[in-house]
Amino acid sequence: MNDFNTGVIEEFRANEGRVGGMFEGNPNMVVITTVGAKSGREITNPLVCLPDGDRIVLIASNGGADKNPAWYHNLRANPEFTVETGTETYRAEAEFITGEERDRLYARMVEIMPGFGDYERATTRVIPVIAANRIA
Repeated sequence: MNDFNTGVIEEFRANEGRVGGMFEGNPNMVVITTVGAKSGREITNPLVCLPDGDRIVLIASNGGADKNPAWYHNLRANPEFTVETGTETYRAEAEFITGEERDRLYARMVEIMPGFGDYERATTRVIPVIAANRIA
């Protein structure tokens, strides 16, 4: 894990999900812990999310890079993962959203955080959209 992510995760956990810097005031931050597709190790990442009813939606933008982020590949290999919100931690299962629903959810994220539109324009890949469905 890089130093930037480590700092964000520590701040998130110390402040009930609130972080400063480029994420200041964003209420839609989560920390996810996936199982590495190749390593089998637990890997933790801070992400912004889109609330959608009883689930949250994650966007595998990778900052507009031409390849998907590692956490996406981890979820493909091991779809059960842990989600941390401000004060709650729960297990979830990844649902990979496609088609019209994917497009609608991505457009909602762009409305909230216009930078996601820039990410989409920066790459030729279709940026994956993943719903985190809480496991009872």
